[in-house]
Amino acid sequence: MIIFVSDKFGNYKVAWKNLFSGVTKLGFGVPIACIKYGLEHNNNAIERHNGDLKSRIKIMRGGFRSDDGAEAFLNMKRVIHNFVNPHQSLEGKTPAEEAEISYLG
Repeated sequence: MIIFVSDKFGNYKVAWKNLFSGVTKLGFGVPIACIKYGLEHNNNAIERHNGDLKSRIKIMRGGFRSDDGAEAFLNMKRVIHNFVNPHQSLEGKTPAEEAEISYLG
């Protein structure tokens, strides 16, 4: 079963109910110190990702000119995140290096 993890923002629950309630379970109200409270899942990683995207898009002023432009931007952000930028939590490795994935063939 797929679990959506969210904070208690009401719009998330409405969207989940309308779109995914038949195939997923909703978990919400997750504190940052989830381990302290015995919770297995938290949404810190996705909140951080969303914050990074929001910061970058905000300085673009006009946003995207097309859906294709948005898709190209998000694909490049994904490549940079997974193959270029080292992550502190991975002791300076990229996620691709940690997973032993080579993009050079």
